[in-house]
Amino acid sequence: MGAATTNTAHSKDIIQPEKIAPTTQVDLPLLLKNYHDLLVKKGSFVPSGHGCAPLKRPLKDHIASGVINLDKPSNPSSHEVVSWVKRILRCEKTGHSGTLDPKVTGCLIVACDRATRLVKSQQGAGKEYVAVVRFHDKVEGGEQAVARTLEFLTGALLQRPPVVSAVKRQLRVRTIYESKLYEYDEKRNIACFWVSCEAGTYIRTLCIHMGMHLGVGAHMQELRRVRSGAMTEDESMVTLHDVLDAQWMYDTSLDEAYLRKVVQPLETLLTGYKRIVIKDSAVGAITYGAKLMINGVLRFEKDIEYNDEIVVITTKGEAVCLAKACMATVEMMTCDHGVVATIMRNIMERDVYPKQWGLGPVASQKKKMKAAGQLDKFGRPNEATPAKWLDNYKDFNANEQTTASADVPLAETTSREDVLSAPPKDPSTATLPTAADDEDEDVSMANGTEKSDKKDKKRKRHEGETAEEKAERKAKKKAKKEKRASAATNGADDSD
Repeated sequence: MGAATTNTAHSKDIIQPEKIAPTTQVDLPLLLKNYHDLLVKKGSFVPSGHGCAPLKRPLKDHIASGVINLDKPSNPSSHEVVSWVKRILRCEKTGHSGTLDPKVTGCLIVACDRATRLVKSQQGAGKEYVAVVRFHDKVEGGEQAVARTLEFLTGALLQRPPVVSAVKRQLRVRTIYESKLYEYDEKRNIACFWVSCEAGTYIRTLCIHMGMHLGVGAHMQELRRVRSGAMTEDESMVTLHDVLDAQWMYDTSLDEAYLRKVVQPLETLLTGYKRIVIKDSAVGAITYGAKLMINGVLRFEKDIEYNDEIVVITTKGEAVCLAKACMATVEMMTCDHGVVATIMRNIMERDVYPKQWGLGPVASQKKKMKAAGQLDKFGRPNEATPAKWLDNYKDFNANEQTTASADVPLAETTSREDVLSAPPKDPSTATLPTAADDEDEDVSMANGTEKSDKKDKKRKRHEGETAEEKAERKAKKKAKKEKRASAATNGADDSD
C-alpha cells in the first residue's frame, strides 16, 4: 500500500509532454492584427530607429494623432461639442465624422489635429441608428405590418431632406442596407427599430415614409447613432465628462493613463482597410508624395484588387497614407518592378523617417559624374558626358516637347511640308521692336518682381503665427476697415 502511494506521488512530479506545440502567433494590436496572415513579398529589411508604435507614442503626439469615440449628449449641436473638446484638450484643431442633429445622441467621432485628415474617409462610411417612431393612429396588422414596412423600405430609396435642414432640399438616392424591428407598443402606437444605412440618410424622412406606407402617418420621436464608420457604442465610447476628468487628472497629478484611455490612436479608424506593409526606407519618400514601388513592399493582403482603397503601414503599425492600388494581389506576387499604389491622402508627418532616396547605385554614380564635370549641376548631359551614359540612362523628368514636335503638325490646318515649302518673309517688311516696347517690357518686369517681393515679405512677416494670433490680426484689420468706412460716411454727411 505504501509503495503504491509513493509511485502515485512520484508520477505527479513528472512533467508530461504537450500533445500540441505552443503557437508562435502573437495577437498584435490595431493595423498589425493577423499580421501572420499577410502574404510575404520580402522577408528581410533593415529596420530604422525612427518612428514609434501607435500605442506607445509620447502623450503630446498621442493626442495630436488621436480620435475620440464621443457619446454626444442631447441639445448641443455637433459643432459646439467639438469646440468644447478642442478647448478641454487644448488642441489646435478638431473635426468630426458626420453631423448629428442637436436632439440626437450617440456615436460622434472627434478627430484631433493630425487625425482630422481622416475625417473625410469616415464621413462617407456606413452608419447605424436606433430610432423610436410614433404613429399617428392605430396600425392595422400591428407588429407584423410594421416589420413588413421596414422590410419594404430596404435598398435604394428616394429621399428629400426634412423642412428644417442645413442642405438644399432636393431628391437624392440613399441606400438602406438592413433594418430590424426591436419592439412595438400597440397602446402608445410607438415602435423601436434598428437600421444600417448609407452616410447621408435621413432617418426622420424614413419614419415619415413608414407612416405613409402604413396609411396612418408617423414622425420620429427619438434617435441614437450606435455606429459611425469603424466606431461603435460598445467599444471605448466616452462622455464629455470623461474627457474633462482625464485632462484634469493629467493636469493635477501627471497621470497619463486616463487620457490614453479616452483618446485612441488614429489607426483605430483604419482597421477595416486592406493593408500593405512597407520598408522603413520607403516611408520618407511616400510622405513627400512619391508613388509606392514594388521594391518597397514587405507584406500585403490576400484580396487586393485594382483601384481598391488601401492603407499603407510601417512594420511598427503606423499608418503612412491612404492609397489607391495599381496592382492586384496576383500581380504583386509575380512582378519585380512597377508601381503598386498611388497616394490619395498622406497621414504621417514628413521627416518622421529620414530621406532615403538618392542612395542607390545610379544616383551615386550621377553624383560622382556631377563632381567630375561629366554632368552639369542639374544632372543633365554636357560635352564631357560618356556615350555609355547617354545610351543607358533615361531621364524621365526631361522635357519631351522637342521630340514630340517632330511628329505633330504645327497646326490643325497646316502640315509641316506646307510650312517648309512656303516662301521666306521679306526682311524689309518685318517689324523690329522699338525702344518704347523695350521700355514697357522692362517696366512690366519690374512691377512683377516688385509684387513678388511684396508677397514674399508679407509671407515672411506672418510666418509661424498661431491660429489665435491670425484671428486677432484679422479682427483688427476688419475693425480698422469699419472705422475707416464710418469716418468716410460721417464726412459725407457733414459735407451735405
